[in-house]
Amino acid sequence: MEKRIGRVQKMAKQKDKEAMVEFEVLDKLRAAFEEEKPARSVELTKEQMKIAKGLHLLTMKPVLYVANVSEDGLLDASENPYVKKVMDFAEGEGSEVIVVSAKIEEEISELDGEEKQEFLNELGIEESGLDQLIKAAYKLLGLETYFTAGKQEVRAWTIRKGTKAPQAAGIIHTDFERGFIRAEVVAYDDLMDAGSMTVAKENGKVRLEGKEYIVKDGDVIHFRFNV
Repeated sequence: MEKRIGRVQKMAKQKDKEAMVEFEVLDKLRAAFEEEKPARSVELTKEQMKIAKGLHLLTMKPVLYVANVSEDGLLDASENPYVKKVMDFAEGEGSEVIVVSAKIEEEISELDGEEKQEFLNELGIEESGLDQLIKAAYKLLGLETYFTAGKQEVRAWTIRKGTKAPQAAGIIHTDFERGFIRAEVVAYDDLMDAGSMTVAKENGKVRLEGKEYIVKDGDVIHFRFNV
């Protein structure tokens, strides 16, 4: 950082516009580092953030803290003084905290289907720590999931939040994006309630969406394309 800021500062003094903008970003980051704060704690505009990401700083990466507690301490984890310290620390840098019990997770990993759900119900837990971790990580990285379903298989596809239908189709195959016509979309919950795509259509839950449609987390999609 010091080497780069030295070079950029010289260019900024020569009224180089790009260097002047970058120097402002570097100066903010340097000030944070001198106070032993991570890069992600620095408030930057969208344009400044683009510059900062180009530096590939380790402390610019988002962080998710996982606090491990005992089996007995999972339900009242917020009362745990150590967990509270982690939460307070994470809040100070805009990070999230997931509380899990590694012992419980180990026991859950040995169960399947109904046994797993019964075990969670007995403990008074809605979902496993692993499921919470996956959801939190996806949210942190700005990722979502949509599904394609047919007689042969059901597939989940990961996309960035805000992805439009043609680009989402392109993740499956570039031809899908190039020849995109429309997308038949139904929300996962609506499909599960209906029991089948046919019933979902009869209930008016299946929509036809065009090129500007922004895919939502949990969408079940059938793409129409022509190449």
